[in-house]
Amino acid sequence: MEEVVTKNEGDKNEWRQDSGKSKASKPKTLNEIESSGEIRIATPDQELNRVLGGGIVPGSLVLIGGEPGIGKSTLMLQIGLALEKAKVLYVSGEESEQQIKMRSERISLKEKSQAANSHENFYMLAETNTKNIFQAIETLEPNLIIIDSIQTLHSHMLESVAGSIGQVRQCAGELMKFAKETNTPVFLVGHITKDGMLAGPKVLEHMVDTVLQFEGDRHLAYRILRTTKNRFGSTSEIGIYEMLGTGLREVSNPSEILISQKDGLLSGVTIGATIEGNRPLLIEIQSLVSAASYGTAQRTPTGFDQKRLNMLLAVLEKRCGFRVGTQDVFVNMAGGIYVEDPAIDLALCISIISSMQEIPVSDKICFAAEIGLGGELRAVNRIDQRISEAEKLGFKEIYISKFSQKSIDLRKTKIEVKSFGKLTEVFGDLFG
Repeated sequence: MEEVVTKNEGDKNEWRQDSGKSKASKPKTLNEIESSGEIRIATPDQELNRVLGGGIVPGSLVLIGGEPGIGKSTLMLQIGLALEKAKVLYVSGEESEQQIKMRSERISLKEKSQAANSHENFYMLAETNTKNIFQAIETLEPNLIIIDSIQTLHSHMLESVAGSIGQVRQCAGELMKFAKETNTPVFLVGHITKDGMLAGPKVLEHMVDTVLQFEGDRHLAYRILRTTKNRFGSTSEIGIYEMLGTGLREVSNPSEILISQKDGLLSGVTIGATIEGNRPLLIEIQSLVSAASYGTAQRTPTGFDQKRLNMLLAVLEKRCGFRVGTQDVFVNMAGGIYVEDPAIDLALCISIISSMQEIPVSDKICFAAEIGLGGELRAVNRIDQRISEAEKLGFKEIYISKFSQKSIDLRKTKIEVKSFGKLTEVFGDLFG
């Protein structure tokens, strides 16, 4: 026997039924619009605050994506539990309430009695139907909503299955409409494809206010929270976490974790001064150069651009006279971080030649300069912050371009600043 199911046309394309007729909005001039001060909800997680641009903006829609098992749900659960004064609703379409309870007990660092009292404003809902979710929201009236994940939700407005392009677009649209009308911030956890892109239609990234990418190697302890879109702040900030058995721990001084501890000096290891967003970082570069055994030389970078590595090797061969064309070159950025800052060029070139010549470089020296195609050292931005970070971590010398020296006051620095114009001059000073 067939049964015909009809849709409820009264609430079509609405997250709730509106009472009365909605007023049409009228155009205004820019002078008629009142400017309001920026109000943000500061979380106890300073790394998340930095990435978001200072805290959570009321009414914002934030999308966070990453590999399976990287820690997206753990991070969102920690944020929800940390906001003790705010009423938080955690909607899970992937895990049961018991699973969330077990995870909350595992990541809670407080005593059980204190944890029980502090979680009285944290509400859990295992549901995938958006109509039921909005009914629960109207009853509870939370200050923050976390959806885990957007691909598991389905709306009764469409007949397609959950996770399809239409369903993801429709559910995100309903949540966006709710967030803007009620001024309630909403976090969406999203899946990614095998290529590392966010799953679903590209319009999903255009709809939300902020897109966060949670990166890292599951075999390493450190995770990087990077923003790729932010309507309320910079898109160049990163947050660094360490994955522990009790959850994610904020790393307040990432330079210490990006420089590995070792016994004695090793060839092919140098320290470069880079900047991610507003944060200066000192990162360890490791290189291994050996004779190519199988004809064609290999170039294998980890955490660095392949094409830029090829360019730097060509500069070393053409401008500096090093025969690297018949050598296998392996480069690794310690700590699992991906570096795009061109100021790392000089440290990388010194690392390669150090490995090739088997001459170790002192671990009290760091480098900050871009390499041009003519073998010249080019100036990099915010050199004073890089020098200050190196001085704070106990480095004795820093090599920079002589064109960067004009913008800094060397009288205030205790670290020795050496400036050169060409790459060959740096080799002569270091290796003789």
